[in-house]
Amino acid sequence: MPAKSLVEIVFHGRGGQGAVTAANLLVSAALKDGNKGVQAFPFFGAERRGAPVRAFARISNEEINLRSEIYNPDIVIVLDESIMEVVDVLKGLKKDGKILINTRKKPEDFDFHKQYNVSTVDATGIAIKHDIRVGGIPVVNTPILGAIPKILDKVTLKSIQEIVKDKWAGELSEKNVMATKDAYDLTRVIK
Repeated sequence: MPAKSLVEIVFHGRGGQGAVTAANLLVSAALKDGNKGVQAFPFFGAERRGAPVRAFARISNEEINLRSEIYNPDIVIVLDESIMEVVDVLKGLKKDGKILINTRKKPEDFDFHKQYNVSTVDATGIAIKHDIRVGGIPVVNTPILGAIPKILDKVTLKSIQEIVKDKWAGELSEKNVMATKDAYDLTRVIK
């Protein structure tokens, strides 16, 4: 059975965590994996470091002509679990939707785990392990990217790692590549 053509993804994070970069790298990897239509774009307001931010990504086997914000995502990716206290990250998530959360908790620890396909990964712990920080604050975008192939068949870990290698050089590149691998291996998925 062919994969669903259009997949819409919303990233929820805080300014400085790399949500916009994650969306851009994800669609670059999806393009490398043969998807013909990709889009990534941020939702900007008066954001500052630590303030809630959203970024969007669309991936399709066909050209994408939509030019709107994503209101009913197939996948929600939460880069900071605490954002769930101030933002309704489940708003509009499709009935069979998936949610990937950066947390130390198990998927079953969330009240909505029977309603949605919940996956978890300790992206913060992985960023700390690999010393991926800006201004002393862990940046979780590459660990989160490593977890995405566990829940999305339109992108592979190999392509994500190639895009990460293209984005950064030297030791920083290697740290980020290792973080994607750790996240892939440590992601907990409920199906």
